[in-house]
Amino acid sequence: MRMNNMLHFTENHRYCVYRDFGLSAVDGRMLSLIYQPMVGAFAIGFYRLLAERVSLEQVGYSSIEQQRELFLTLGLEPSEKGRKYLMEQASKLEAVGLLQTSRLYIPENDDYIYEYELQAPLSPADFFRTQHLTLLLRDKIGKFAVLALRERLFCEEPAEWIGFTYNKENISVPFYDIFELNTHAIDYELEQAIAESSVLRQPGVLQGAEEEAINYADIIVRFPRESANRSFVEALRFDVEGMGIANYVARKYELSVQDLCRLLDEDGVFGADGSLLLESLQHKANLHFRQGKRRKDEREVAYAKVVALRSSDSGVDEGLPEEVAVQMEYYVDVPPQFLSKCDIHQYNMMLRNEPYTRLLKTFFPGSVPDNLLDIFEKVDLNYKLPGEVINVLIHYLMELLTSGGEQRINRNFVDAIAANMLLKRIDSYEKAVQYIRNQAKIRKEKSRTPGAAQPAAGRSRSYGRAAAKPDIPIVQSSANEGEVTEEEFAELLKMAEQMQASKNKGSM
Repeated sequence: MRMNNMLHFTENHRYCVYRDFGLSAVDGRMLSLIYQPMVGAFAIGFYRLLAERVSLEQVGYSSIEQQRELFLTLGLEPSEKGRKYLMEQASKLEAVGLLQTSRLYIPENDDYIYEYELQAPLSPADFFRTQHLTLLLRDKIGKFAVLALRERLFCEEPAEWIGFTYNKENISVPFYDIFELNTHAIDYELEQAIAESSVLRQPGVLQGAEEEAINYADIIVRFPRESANRSFVEALRFDVEGMGIANYVARKYELSVQDLCRLLDEDGVFGADGSLLLESLQHKANLHFRQGKRRKDEREVAYAKVVALRSSDSGVDEGLPEEVAVQMEYYVDVPPQFLSKCDIHQYNMMLRNEPYTRLLKTFFPGSVPDNLLDIFEKVDLNYKLPGEVINVLIHYLMELLTSGGEQRINRNFVDAIAANMLLKRIDSYEKAVQYIRNQAKIRKEKSRTPGAAQPAAGRSRSYGRAAAKPDIPIVQSSANEGEVTEEEFAELLKMAEQMQASKNKGSM
C-alpha cells in the first residue's frame, strides 16, 4: 500500500471489501500452513476479517463502513502508529498476492474511499510452481519444512499403481452428447445483460483495465516546476475529464509518462480557462507518434544490418474512457483472418472501442504501411470522423479486399467513402454499420442488373471533309438510379482531377 500522506489513511475514512470467490477447506489450510509463516498471523487474521465482511454464501461487495471498525476489531490504536502497522500488514498481503488495495476519490465529498479486493489463495500445485513464493517460504521456515508441508498437502497415487505401466484413455462424455440447446431462439436481453455486467465491475471507476492508466502522481512528479503550464497540470488532480483525455491520447498514440509530460509542457495544449484541449493535444501526439515510428523503423533497419554483418563475420545466424457495449442487431461479421483469434462479441467490442491505430495493427502482423497511416490520419484529423466510424470504415475496406474484388485501397477511394459519410452525417457506430450494409445491398443489386452501360472507347478525330458522325451512346436506366457506389464516386473524382489538370495545362 503506497501512501505519501498519512492523513489520507485514517480510521475516519470509509472502506468496502470485494470478494468474488469462496474460501474452501483447502484454502484454509493454505492460509494457515503456507501463507501464515510468510506474512505472519496478524496479516492472515486481517485477511480473514476482510473475507468475512462479505457473506460466506455470496460474492461481491460489502457495505461501506468506517475504518474505525477495523482498528477496533484488530485491537489497534487509531493513531499514527496503528495506521502504519495496518498499512504494513496490508502491504504484506499485497506482496504475496492475497490483496489489492484501491483508493477511490469522490469529488462531490472531497473524500477517499478504500476498496480491499481479496484474491483467492493459490492451490498447492500452483503455489509450488511459483518460484518466488516457494523461495520466500524456504527462507522463512527452511528447506526440509517446505518439503514436509508439500507432502501434507498432496495425496500420492495408490500404492497398487506404483511399478505398473498402463495406458490412460479418456472415456468422458462431452457436453453435447447429453444436452441439447435451443440455438434457434437468441435471447438478446440475456446476452446484453451478461455483456454489460462483464465490462466494468463498478460504474464510474476504471478497474481491471488491460493497461494501467497514467496516474496524476506520475505526471506531476516528472513535470518541471518552472513550466508555464504547471498550474494547469496541477488542476488535473481533481479534473476527471482532463485526466481521461490525457489517458485516451496516451493510449491511442502509445505515449509514455515522459512523452505525455513533454506534450503537456508545450504551448496551445491548455485553453484560457485551463481545460485540456483534445484536438491540440491529439495533433501534437500524432506528430510525436509518426516521428517515433519513423525513428523506430530506421533503428530496426540499422540493427538488422549490424546483425547481418556480425552473423556473416562469425558464421552464426541469430534469430493498448469507458468501454461501450454494442447492440447485437448492429453486429458485423468477423473477417476470416480473425475467426481463430476472437469471437463475434470480442470483435465488435474491438471495433466500437479501440483506436484505429491499434485496429490496423491487428490486420497487419508486421508494421502498418505508412501510406495507410497517412490516409486514415487525414480522415481522423481533417474530416473529424469519430473513432468508431473509422474502425467500421477499415472493416468495410478489408471486407472488400477479401471478397474477391479487384478494388485497391488508395487515397482517392478512401476519401470518396469518407466524403460520402460526411454528406450523409454518419457520426455513430450504428449509423456506420447501417451505411456499409446499404452499400453492400447496392453493390449486390448493381451486379445483378443486366445490360449495364459499358464505358465508351476513346473518341477518334477525323480531319477530312467526310468526317463520320460519332455514335451517341444511349444511357440506359438503372434500377438504383441516383445511388452511386464508392468505386464510381472515386472514378468521378479522378476524372474531375484529370480534366482540371488538362485545363490548367492548356491555359498555360
